[in-house]
Amino acid sequence: MQELKIIPLGGLNEIGLNCTVFEYGNQAIIVDAGLMFPEENMLGVDIVIPDFSYILENKDKFKGIVVTHAHEDHVGAIPYLLKDVNLPVYATRLTLGLLRKKIEEFKLPNVEYHEITAKRVFSIGPFTIEPVSVTHSVVDCVALAIKTPVGVIIHTGDFKIDYTPVDGKPFDMASFCRYGQEGVLLLLSDSTNATVPGFTPSERVLEGVFQRIFSEAKGRILAVTFASNVHRVQQIVNTAREFRRNVCLTGKSVVQNVLIAKELGYFKASEEIMVKEEDIDIYPDDRLVIVTTGSQGEPLSGLSRIALGEHKKINVKPTDTIVISASAIPGNQRAINRIVNMLMRRGAEVLYEENSDVHVSGHASQEELKFILMTCKPRYFVPIHGDYIRRFTHARIAREMGIPPSSIFLLDNGDILHLSKEKIYASGSVTAGRMFVDGREVGEIGDVVLRDRMRLSSDGICTVFVVMDKTTGDLISGPDVIMKGVTYESMSQQLMDETGSMVRNLIVNQTGVDMRTNQFELKKKIRRAVSRFLYKKLMRNPIVLPVVMEV
Repeated sequence: MQELKIIPLGGLNEIGLNCTVFEYGNQAIIVDAGLMFPEENMLGVDIVIPDFSYILENKDKFKGIVVTHAHEDHVGAIPYLLKDVNLPVYATRLTLGLLRKKIEEFKLPNVEYHEITAKRVFSIGPFTIEPVSVTHSVVDCVALAIKTPVGVIIHTGDFKIDYTPVDGKPFDMASFCRYGQEGVLLLLSDSTNATVPGFTPSERVLEGVFQRIFSEAKGRILAVTFASNVHRVQQIVNTAREFRRNVCLTGKSVVQNVLIAKELGYFKASEEIMVKEEDIDIYPDDRLVIVTTGSQGEPLSGLSRIALGEHKKINVKPTDTIVISASAIPGNQRAINRIVNMLMRRGAEVLYEENSDVHVSGHASQEELKFILMTCKPRYFVPIHGDYIRRFTHARIAREMGIPPSSIFLLDNGDILHLSKEKIYASGSVTAGRMFVDGREVGEIGDVVLRDRMRLSSDGICTVFVVMDKTTGDLISGPDVIMKGVTYESMSQQLMDETGSMVRNLIVNQTGVDMRTNQFELKKKIRRAVSRFLYKKLMRNPIVLPVVMEV
């Protein structure tokens, strides 16, 4: 019998980039394809997506992509993948609605969409899949029970066990128990909150928090959350109605997502309560709530523009209460703190995760992870979604629940897990990693470019211009030296003069290089000499850019 291969292409060394391949014979499917926000050392990078080389090299094998929910770390890379390979997309109603809009912005023609529903089984090649309803911080989330020729695989997606969800659609414990009784070969389970003890609170606990904030606020309330968190926006709107406040949505993503959710029946708000951005000045501050995005400190988000005083309609007032109802994605804490500092300097009261209970996680804590392990009773276990610390902790929990260490696999992105009915082993790997999206370019920005950007940001650039006689190889003009970000302005002119003299002596006295035929060698000599000279002078390594012109 052939083996089933499970290949994670992202999500196993970071928060985000979630993407997993399931392959049997010459047919394969993908579960999720998410993005990641750039880290601080990724200068100029807009987003990060998984390296899809393996999928692109084996296009004919892939029969579809199945999506667990609508968060960017699970769907954000799908349009980039579909640019290069045409695959049908399977997702729940709201996820499909939000994803369709995203794909349309990429102007991708002929994408085939399939709406899936919890408990309604569908098949893709050798895979028979049952979506299982789970609770999370976005509507319409599912885990996936994937029946394969070698056994049942459970992929939890992102989840927590919420007994009182805002939309009244509870976590489907019965299906997990049923599969556990029938037999689960392998469980792949969310590790995002594996280091957090206890249980994750229900979304409903925020109702009391929002009521208290609204009752105490004297002026406007600015509420900030993820654009896809329709439940959270709904709770804010419900509380605003209770306290006779009007609501303005601002920011392209939140306006677009709420509109789609409303059209699909996932969001309810009367026309009377909603206010257009251009009309907010008509309403008194104590009767207005503004909902926007930017909970991760994104530079172009609504909150960032408000904090910087660059928003065309909204300026921070000392009477404002700003509620950042979201948790910091690892790596974004510094950007968030910078925004909070700017808002506080403008006199506003800022309530966020560190100083107030304005957010609850959408991910399962340790006791919920134990529940899933107990009910599914998997023969084998792979912790997914998280860096090594989180996945290692999740593996330790599994051992405590009785799963033998030999049946637990801590994989890395690109590793190949082989399964049959008789055995399981990890062997081999495929190309996996990160692709940087910079503007419209995908993959054109690599480690070398990022390293140069880091040097530019810390050590500056030195450009050396020389003009040579292309016939004789004699120096006609220069060297002219320009430095940016290298040293203090008062020292700059003297250092440029000294650098120019050093380069002139190098060219005039050089031996062993024919300037008429070897311009490349001359540039290399100038680069090396200037780099050594500036390091000796400054103990710094600016980028040196020689420019040789021939006349």
